[in-house]
Formats: sequence, C-alpha cells, structure tokens
Amino acid sequence: MTHDFATLATPAALVDVDRLERNVAAAAAYAAAHGVALRPHVKTHKAPAVARRQVAAGAVGLTCATPRELEVMAEVCDDLLWAHPPVGAAKLARVMTLPRAVRLTVAVDDASQVAALSAAALAAGRTVYVLVEFDVGMRRVGVPAVPAVVALARAVAAAPGLAFDGITCYPGHIRQPMDAQNDALRDLQARLVAAVSALRTAGLPPRVVSAGSTPTMWRTHEVPAITEMRPGTSVYHDRTTVALGTAAWDEIAFTVLATVVSTAIPGQVVIDAGSKALAREPLRGAEGEGWAAVQDRPHLVVQRMSEEHGIIELGDDPWRPAVGDLVRLVPNHACVAMHNFDAVSAIRDGRIAETWPVTARGR
Repeated sequence: MTHDFATLATPAALVDVDRLERNVAAAAAYAAAHGVALRPHVKTHKAPAVARRQVAAGAVGLTCATPRELEVMAEVCDDLLWAHPPVGAAKLARVMTLPRAVRLTVAVDDASQVAALSAAALAAGRTVYVLVEFDVGMRRVGVPAVPAVVALARAVAAAPGLAFDGITCYPGHIRQPMDAQNDALRDLQARLVAAVSALRTAGLPPRVVSAGSTPTMWRTHEVPAITEMRPGTSVYHDRTTVALGTAAWDEIAFTVLATVVSTAIPGQVVIDAGSKALAREPLRGAEGEGWAAVQDRPHLVVQRMSEEHGIIELGDDPWRPAVGDLVRLVPNHACVAMHNFDAVSAIRDGRIAETWPVTARGR
C-alpha cells in the first residue's frame, strides 16, 4: 500500500480511475457499435464526477432511482429517466422542480400514477415523457401482460401534460452466467416484440424500448427490440459481475480499503469494514461464499461480519498481515457498498489523485 492510502481513515472507498474510464469507454463503444442508445444508471456511483465521464463518452442521458439522484444529475445532464414508480405527492412535487431545461422521463405501471403525474406536470407547467413499465420476468414492478401495456399507454397518451414515449423493462431475473442466457434472451425478445407490435397496432408506436442490466449488457444486440440500454454496475464492476462472466477481475474499479484491527485469534484477521461498509448482500447468480474478497487474494473472503467488523479466515494461505496493515476488498455488489460512503478517493497509479463526493447519496 502507498503512503497516500495510509492517510485515509478506514473503511474508505477507492476508485481506480484508469479502470473506471476503460469501463465507461467499453460500454459506450459497445452501444455505438450496435446502434443502441446508452443511458447508464447512476445508482452505482451516485457521483457527478463519474456521470460526467459517462456523458462525455456518449451517453444520451442518465437513469436515476431517487429524487436526490435526479436533482444532482440535473447539474450534469439535461436528459434524465426516473426509473422508479412515481408514487407520493411530496416526491412528485420535488421532482417537478427540476430545471425546465431537463427533459424528464418517468416510468409508470399503474393508472393512478398516470393521473398523479399528469396533475403534477400541469401544475409545474412542463411536459413529462412517460415509459410504460413492462414486467418481462423480474416480477418486481411493471404490468405483466401486453394488453395492460397498451391500456396504460393509451391512458398516458390521453393525459394532459404527459407524452407517451415507449416502454421500459428490467430483465433482472436473468442472473445466469453470460454463456447460459440464450433461452432467457430469446424469451425477452419475444415479449418485447409482442408489446411493440401491439402498441403499433393501437397507433402508439414506441419511440423507445429501454432495458437494463449489467449481467445482460454485452448481449443486448441479441435482443434487437431494445433501442436503449441502462447498465449500472458495469461502471465499477464487482464480485458478482465477475462471477457471471460480465467482467474480468482486473476490470473491477471499486474497492473498499480496510485496516487490520485484530489478529488475536489464530488463523483469522479482523478488519474494520463490516456490514456498514461492505453491505450484507449474498453473491447472487453464481456459487460463492462471503461478503467480499481480498483484491490481491480473491480466494480469501470476508466470511463473517458484524456492523463494524469483518472476519477473514486465512486457512492454509501463508499471508499473515499484522495489526495496522491495509487491505483492499472487492464487495459482492458495488452499488449497495458504494452507498455507505460520502466520498471516494480516485486513484491513479496506486496514489490518490483526487476526492469525489458521492453527492447523490441519501434521500
């Protein structure tokens, strides 16, 4: 570890800028090569410094989940998608105060949302673009049947202050490794084609068919109905994206720096990063254990955590760090770990280059 790292109070968030910029460029190049618009989700980084790089690389806009993210990203980009059910008068009123120059698009899956959004748009004197959320298998949000998609699109088109722009979906149920996604991607294409065809027949051709996610991003071109992709985690990558084959270990840009605070019990190391730094999310979509892995010894994982402690069992590994040594950890899921930090240290060549505030964190 460099002297720069020793100046940080741990646990601390680190972003390797070279890897980050390669990840941003790779997503932009893939989208451009396949004629798909890129609208990355900011939930992973929540940092204007990162969003600016994504927009500069060619992103047509940004995807946000919270009013706070919208407010912060409105200073970076003038084309924002609110990809979350717009429920609650206070939230709607807050979102309608975004600068008028921002082209605001909102995803809906219920007629009550359409009515409330229409009223809020009229009160604010702005036009809000709307995507109908279609459930393609995740079973989280979105109307599950094509006739319901058409009915909701008609409601949007008839609502004052709103403009129907297309459909959106999140195929988050596709958690297989990349090379095992064939059947799921064919099903996704069939569902989207059915919805698009029905909308065209109804006289409501969708301008946009928007879809995430990082696990499917490199195969988006195999679902030609998709016109816009919304990866989030790909900007940093993590243990999960590597397990799914979406990224290589040396493409992971985000790590958590921790300090060894105890070696009192033989065969284990205790660090000062627990669930409030690494987040308690299992390694989804692939076999694996633990909550994070040691960056330069990925076979060693944080096997147990409390709020402020993480425990690494060393087993037969010869590594025996001392109290005070620094350790870099790769979390299972970058998004939920990143949200635990107010700022990230941006590093180049192993040294801290600058500090980026995680401005869109919180509500």
